[in-house]
Amino acid sequence: MAAPVVAQAWKLLRDLALRSPLLAARSQVVQLTPRRWLNLHEYQSKKLMSDNGVKVQRFFVADTDHEALEAAKRLNAKEIVLKAQVLAGGRGKGVFSSGLKGGVHLTKDPKVVGQLAKQMIGYNLATKQTPKEGVKVNKVMVAEALDISRETYLAILMDRSCNGPVLVGSPQGGVDIEEVAASNPELIFKEQIDIIEGIKDSQAQRMAENLGFFGPLKNQAADQIKKLYNLFLKIDATQVEVNPFGETPEGQVVCFDAKINFDDNAEFRQKDIFAMDDKSENEPIENEAAKYDLKYIGLDGNIACFVNGAGLAMATCDIIFLNGGKPANFLDLGGGVKESQVYQAFKLLTADPKVEAILVNIFGGIVNCAIIANGITRACRELELKVPLVVRLEGGPSRWQRSKTWRPRSSPQIHPKYIYVWNNSYRTPTECRQKTSDFPKGKKLPTYLGRAKEKSKNRDKRIGTGPAPLGGSCEGGKVSTH
Repeated sequence: MAAPVVAQAWKLLRDLALRSPLLAARSQVVQLTPRRWLNLHEYQSKKLMSDNGVKVQRFFVADTDHEALEAAKRLNAKEIVLKAQVLAGGRGKGVFSSGLKGGVHLTKDPKVVGQLAKQMIGYNLATKQTPKEGVKVNKVMVAEALDISRETYLAILMDRSCNGPVLVGSPQGGVDIEEVAASNPELIFKEQIDIIEGIKDSQAQRMAENLGFFGPLKNQAADQIKKLYNLFLKIDATQVEVNPFGETPEGQVVCFDAKINFDDNAEFRQKDIFAMDDKSENEPIENEAAKYDLKYIGLDGNIACFVNGAGLAMATCDIIFLNGGKPANFLDLGGGVKESQVYQAFKLLTADPKVEAILVNIFGGIVNCAIIANGITRACRELELKVPLVVRLEGGPSRWQRSKTWRPRSSPQIHPKYIYVWNNSYRTPTECRQKTSDFPKGKKLPTYLGRAKEKSKNRDKRIGTGPAPLGGSCEGGKVSTH
């Protein structure tokens, strides 16, 4: 099984390299340290809003069915809504392992709240956005159910094209805003905000009017919009989306449902908010990856992906799919990666029993490939790698190789048929012939290397280089093994 996987992975790498000549041409180095995105529960987001003067439904949070019952009594509301708290959408149509259908229920009887909570808390809820087995529900939110006479949409987000915050609204709320933008673009209203001056009263009033609030409701909506903007700045958010931003029959403007995205680079000054991060729903391997600032998402394939940059990582997964394979994970190393992170990433990948091959696809424009190479050799040596490994390093490393200043540490003694390196720095037929001639004597030249050597005289510069075993030294554009 291993040989076909290696051949498939090698073909994918070669295709990607030939299609991406622009990657190697980029010289500007940008170093970013990846961080896991913070995701809060609904009750946590609503508490942040409530604490900052934004109007939301009255609610309580319960850990047991008894607490849920007591919360329902304390609300003393005409109607109560009970919501399972999980970090996934589609709760209303979800199914519990207890047999209960739906993660959102309406009732007028507090006793029913306790009965429903008993079938929610401690059981797994499966929705369209969760794994098949679902995720365990540890808390429920008991809230006052309010009638909505009209629904609108409101969002505050950072817009690169405007170099700052933008207020986006539509009188059509309660539906996907993308659908509104596609079918009725004239119903999308925007207000660009000067981040230094802040939101102006005229902007808030104009947006409230565009959303269809008039009379006393106009001032009330404008006040809520300004409070939402202040919250947006205070918590270092990148987006605050309220859908629906609604109106009740009693004449109140209420934020019924909201999603908040945070700037993870502001974690150092938002410690209280980031402390609310609930990692209990994550896979253990994802929590382990987060400890080392690695973005990891487990998938159901057998080809492990080891890539730097989210865009390249997604493209690598796509190429594997397009060629009939299945990626085992999404792993983004990011820019400012260290050798220890490379080692830990390999440790995570090799711990997955589904993995039958590892595909390394690194663009040297945003990371030093020497760091990657040294991390890989250390991982192979200490973890006793037993699955095929295909490595592609492209871009920056050619500077070290050609100047003879880079020499990776001694590599592990692993059979060469299990380790192949692609470095697109060697582009000319002469370099390709030189590269293949460096293959250790006495070892059979892999078929694809033989073809590259045979055809190198007639090929153009797109031929690139064939793979060679990952060796103990790399000097003057040659790879040798010990």
